[in-house]
Amino acid sequence: MRIGVLALQGDFIEHRQMLEALGVTAVEVRLPDQLAHLDGLIIPGGESTTIGKLAVMYGFMEPLRQFARTKGMWGTCAGMIFMAKDVGADQPLLGIMDIVVERNAFGRQVDSFEADLVVPALRDGETRPFPAVFIRAPKLVEAKGDARIMAALPDGTAVATQQGKWLATSFHPELTGDGRFHEYFLNLLKT
Repeated sequence: MRIGVLALQGDFIEHRQMLEALGVTAVEVRLPDQLAHLDGLIIPGGESTTIGKLAVMYGFMEPLRQFARTKGMWGTCAGMIFMAKDVGADQPLLGIMDIVVERNAFGRQVDSFEADLVVPALRDGETRPFPAVFIRAPKLVEAKGDARIMAALPDGTAVATQQGKWLATSFHPELTGDGRFHEYFLNLLKT
């Protein structure tokens, strides 16, 4: 299996390292033609406006949309924003996931936090919480159509969603040392 990590900006190295630790070939994707022969793609956290502008500048928008029509894609933090149809702001978006996202919903960098999430879809997800890291994180305001909520904070705020072979998480699984979300994404690509 070959998984790409969009390497325009953000924490793509950490995703690549997590995938490699799971025994998967990870490819840093910097140009649209590098999407060929990939089984899935991760869009990392970073700054969503910058990722969008660079995607436009390097001609990625339509190739990414074409890729998503048949392949799995996962956006973490800024990647979640980039994949959403609605973020309440004027910025370049792929607009593929039927979700509404609020940018920086939990505050500034100093308001970053960690939370243990019960995620039944993950291996041992009901008995072993997932240690989620939130950094200037977006909030999943609404999942529409066939997008379903996978995880929420104790107050009910949704922070992870799945729509077919697409995932989006408000947090950074690649910063935790816990590979279960990456495992889940890999298994999703096999279906």
